[in-house]
Parts: sequence; C-alpha cells; structure tokens
Amino acid sequence: MFEPQNLRQIAGQLHRLHRLKPAGLPQQGLFELIRDKWGSMAKQVLERETQAFPPNERALCAALRAIYSDEVREKVRRCLPEGELCFCHNDTYHGNIMKLDDGRIKLVDFEFSCLNHKAYDFASPFAETVMRHRQPEYPYFRIAEPEYGERELSLLINYYLDNDSFADPQQRKEEFDRLLSASKRMLIMADYKYAMAALPLALNPIQKIRFIPYAHQRFQKFLAACDQLLD
Repeated sequence: MFEPQNLRQIAGQLHRLHRLKPAGLPQQGLFELIRDKWGSMAKQVLERETQAFPPNERALCAALRAIYSDEVREKVRRCLPEGELCFCHNDTYHGNIMKLDDGRIKLVDFEFSCLNHKAYDFASPFAETVMRHRQPEYPYFRIAEPEYGERELSLLINYYLDNDSFADPQQRKEEFDRLLSASKRMLIMADYKYAMAALPLALNPIQKIRFIPYAHQRFQKFLAACDQLLD
C-alpha cells in the first residue's frame, strides 16, 4: 500500500480525479453533508435507541451526544483547512485502492465522493491504519496512532505535485507545505468522519465490531487532537 511506486500511481489517480467537475454536485463540502445526513441518524441512535445496547455502552452513548452539538460543529469548522474545494474521493483507504494484475492502480467505490479539500484524499489512506484488533479487554480493539507518518504522507503529496507545473522551486515548496499542513488537519477530521459514520451502523452492524465503542474512541481522539490544534 505504501510502497513508493504505488504511492506515485495513487497520486496520479487523485490528480486526475481532483480536476473532474461532475454536474449536479451538492454545493456543501463533505463535512457539512456528514452533519446533515448522519447527525440526525446519530441523534436517533443515541437518544432513542440506547436500550438496544449493553449497559456499559449506554454510558458511552451519553458522551457521544456531544458529537452533533453546536460546540463540536464549531470545532469542526475551525479544524478544517482553508482552501478551495474540489471533487474528491473521500474514502481512499486501502480497501478502495486496487492494484491490477498488470501493476496499475485504480480507485474504486465513489460512494462518498463530493466536494472537499483535496488534502482529505491524502490523509485518508493513513487515517485507516489506526485499528488494533485482538486486544485482551472489551471491546477487543483500540484506536491507536496511524502506522505511517509524515514521510509517507510527504511522498504522496510530492508525487501529486509532480503532475503540476511551478514557476520555481520556492512556489512548489510553498504548495507542498500548504498541502502537508492541510493533510495533518484532515487526519484529525478523519476521526470525526469515522465516528459519525459508525453511529448509524450501531443498530445494524456490517462488521463484527462494537460500533458504539468504536465511535466513542474515534470521537475522543478527534476531540483531543482538535483541542490541541486549536490551543
């Protein structure tokens, strides 16, 4: 997944994708749409369906109700990087990046594609390397730090910029620094997205994990990183 030759192809695919202008896209960005679509479903689960969960998870539900609060909405707004929105994939984790028999890389599953800051597509492959299974205690997983760091993220961004033209090296460096900073912010935002996405699944799980603890761990990780950034 993170071999340089694969990252170069991923960057090329993203560069082409970000220049598409599909007709009829919502004018809101991904995180506005997340709040509008998943916020109401999260509220339903956390306020009206808590009896479906074991007692230890009901306490987590109470803590998770802040996720659709005005205070968290403001945190989300302040954590988002500045810059123009473009058409993005928005789910570039390893399961949606396929390597064909001939070595070519292709992106699949455009379910979440809409307007967003391009940096989210750089952050997303790394944001999904945080899951640690086979833990000794309930819920038998934990959300850790991403396995891969700034080196791999920098490689992906630099390969992306190889597709652009710059007046001089300084202009390229400034764009690289801007995208790296934005991508680090989007690593924080990925935790918010995954927490919100998990809550509607809590009643009808599609995987054999407990989605309430998953959402809680992701949300707490988002809050801690967001508060550190804003401080």
